[in-house]
Amino acid sequence: MAPSAMSRWTKALSEARPVPYWLDDPGRPHPEPALTGAETCDLLVVGGGYSGLWTALIAKEREPRRDVVLLEGREVGWAASGRNGGFCAASLTHGLPNGLARWPKEIHKLQELGARNLDEIEKAIARHDLDCDFERTGEIDVATEPYQARELRDWYEEMEREGLADGVEFLDTEAVREQVASPTFQAGLHDRRGVAMLNPAKLAWNLKRACVRLGVRVYEHTPALTLKPYGAGMAVRTPYGSVRARKVALGTNIFPNLVKRVRAYTVPVYDYALMTEPLSADQLASIGWKNRQGLGDSANQFHYFRLSADNRILWGGYDAIYPYGGRVRAEYDDRPETYAKLAGHFFTCFPQLEGVGFTHAWGGAIDTCSRFSAFYGTAHNGRTAYAAGYTGLGVGATRFGAEVMLDLLAGATTERTSLEMVRRKPLPFPPEPFAWTGIALTKWSLARADAHGGRRNLWLRTMDRLGLGFDS
Repeated sequence: MAPSAMSRWTKALSEARPVPYWLDDPGRPHPEPALTGAETCDLLVVGGGYSGLWTALIAKEREPRRDVVLLEGREVGWAASGRNGGFCAASLTHGLPNGLARWPKEIHKLQELGARNLDEIEKAIARHDLDCDFERTGEIDVATEPYQARELRDWYEEMEREGLADGVEFLDTEAVREQVASPTFQAGLHDRRGVAMLNPAKLAWNLKRACVRLGVRVYEHTPALTLKPYGAGMAVRTPYGSVRARKVALGTNIFPNLVKRVRAYTVPVYDYALMTEPLSADQLASIGWKNRQGLGDSANQFHYFRLSADNRILWGGYDAIYPYGGRVRAEYDDRPETYAKLAGHFFTCFPQLEGVGFTHAWGGAIDTCSRFSAFYGTAHNGRTAYAAGYTGLGVGATRFGAEVMLDLLAGATTERTSLEMVRRKPLPFPPEPFAWTGIALTKWSLARADAHGGRRNLWLRTMDRLGLGFDS
């Protein structure tokens, strides 16, 4: 990368604020007061991201008389739920290829449940007036290298053979550039109905509002410190109080799980994104992005990008940073070297937008597990349930996970709890230094594959055979 090019690209970052665009909103609601004193309830939900919010909301919808309390350690939506790209996908399995490889006998049921879950999200947004800029525009996976174009066509043909191509269309070079004009695009796979775009922070804030309206008692700035059995129920200690509950649902995702044995199943991966200033009408016309689909490229180190409601472009992904020891720390949320890299990639994709500036640059931790999609379970004789490991595709799948947790707490056998995906867990990550070494080798191998026509080396082929991986 020539120094002059680097200087030109990084100049676009000169006014970027190191805060998440979605959370930098003057309409951000005030937090609810912290818990002080003792509370009792039927259901305690720990975590104020999507996982916990959907659990609390659905619990009240299923049983309006159920007494529900939700605890959030900071503010609702401040972590992954307010920092992501706002891609709300139907997939419950981190994409169809991952689901077909791991659960081929269940894939049609998983696809059906995922589509139904996205429909239910859309209905909930209308029913509860969740103002979150929801647009069911679909998504295009784009190829930027010839081998990726061949792989997309081969995958589309496999989807057709498996009866899984409904609503999906293969786009050749001309067709994909007619949708979005980038000189790097060589082909695309267009999923017309399976993905929606939304404002992720507004979704979280409005879910909180809907929960409170239904009678959920929400306490913010109230971390749950310990979880222990107490009589026939459970007890949670907080800094200034405590909660006794019949049942507990844990939606803490990447943060240390109150059920300690669950912690080895996830590691934090830091993902980063940029947001441009609003594009002018001429700038929008120059890229022809008239149908507003979400976009993602097909490399192992991939980018995701989309238009916001005010016609900014969010550009994220590529680097997936694992901190040694799996620590989650605020200082990891900001990474200028990744921002510079992303800016260069952005202008390579859209050279016609040179001169556009970025207003926001941020990062955050994703809860990654070795099978890339969520896992579920119970503890304390069925009085506690948990869901975690969404690996960056949790905007939609967390609602499904909420239903799974509620089914498990009810002791119910449902079409959800009967799934192999729900009944079995991924392999845990090894302790340090083996986790860091294995992840570093995997990242190096993935980058090498991208640079060599997608050819996977012995390490990646071995990981594939074992059903292991590392992804954001």
